[in-house]
Amino acid sequence: MNPKRNAPPAGLGPVPQAGAGLARMRGGNVGAKTGTISHLEVLDLIESEIQQLRIDFERFLSGALPFPPEDLRTRIQNQLKSLRNATMRSAVEGFRLGVLEARFNSYNELFNRRVREREEGRRVSRAAAAAPAPQFDPRRGIVFDGAVELPAAEALYTALAAGTGGGPSFDLATFRTYLERQTAALRGKTGCAAVQFRLAEEDGKLKLKARPVGN
Repeated sequence: MNPKRNAPPAGLGPVPQAGAGLARMRGGNVGAKTGTISHLEVLDLIESEIQQLRIDFERFLSGALPFPPEDLRTRIQNQLKSLRNATMRSAVEGFRLGVLEARFNSYNELFNRRVREREEGRRVSRAAAAAPAPQFDPRRGIVFDGAVELPAAEALYTALAAGTGGGPSFDLATFRTYLERQTAALRGKTGCAAVQFRLAEEDGKLKLKARPVGN
C-alpha cells in the first residue's frame, strides 16, 4: 500500500468523528479523491451537526436533556477550525464555510445567553426563597406606590379584623381593591409619589387612615 495515497491534503488533518453521520470518515482522511471525503461532504455533515446542536440545546433548556451538548459543540468548533486552516478548493467551499461559521457562532451566543439567563433566574429564585418575608406594621403605616401587594393588604386586613368594632364587613379581595382605588385617587388628586395607610384608634375603634407621601 502506498502511504502517500491515503494522506490528507496539505493543511487539513482528519476531522473528528461526528456520530452516525460521519461513519464514512472512520479509517479515512478528509480529501477530495476516491476513498476519502471531500470538503463539500464534510460541510454537509457539519451543517447537519449544527442543526442537531440547535435541537439538543432546545431539549436541554426545556429539561428533556440532563446535560448541555458540550461534546457536540466542541466537535463542531474543532471541525470548523480544521477546515478554516485547510486550503479550500473553490470559492463556493469558502463561502459555505463562512456561512456555517456565522450560523454556529450565532447559535453559540444565543445558547450562552439563555444558559446565563437560566442560571441568573435560579440564583434570584434561591435568593428570594432564602430572604425573610417582609414585615408590615399596620400601626406605623404601610406605604403603597401604586400596586397593592397581597401580603401588605393582608396585614392591614388582619389587624382590622382583630381590633374592636367587629372588624371589616368585606373580604380580603374587596379590601385590596379598595386600597388600590384609594391609592390611585389620592395620587391623582395630590400628585404624591405614594400613599401610606395606617390603623389608628379613635373612640375605641380602629380606623384606616391614608395620607400622601413624597409630594
